[in-house]
Amino acid sequence: MTELSLYERLGGAFAIAAVVDHFSDAVVQNPIVGQKSENPALREWHTNNLGRLPGLKFMRTLWVCNVAGGPQQYAATKPGSTDLGLEEAHRELKISPAEFDEVAAELGRTLDFFQVPEREKGEVLAAFAAHKGEVTEGYSQ
Repeated sequence: MTELSLYERLGGAFAIAAVVDHFSDAVVQNPIVGQKSENPALREWHTNNLGRLPGLKFMRTLWVCNVAGGPQQYAATKPGSTDLGLEEAHRELKISPAEFDEVAAELGRTLDFFQVPEREKGEVLAAFAAHKGEVTEGYSQ
């Protein structure tokens, strides 16, 4: 018998969308990376661009579904160096490694909120962490 994909073990697109929705709202409220961030670009985005948040949630959901082995295909609005590349979408935000780590911690808290099992939580966080260099590329420039 074949093992289920991460996508299937997470519960598919609807479960992933619920996690992304909660996570995205939590990031906006997060004092380190959200509306009160010391990073002016993050503070600006999470204060003045919230009209774009539904689209961002959609794109994040597609990305997670794609990375987790689901049938959805993610296509970046600002293509990066790979199909799942994230550097161009994040370059202007100048996200530091510490800020990336806080977003990862927020993702971990969200996965805990939804009681995602440790194995799947670890796989999601590892997939997220694999793109740290891309997301923080604009910080070092």
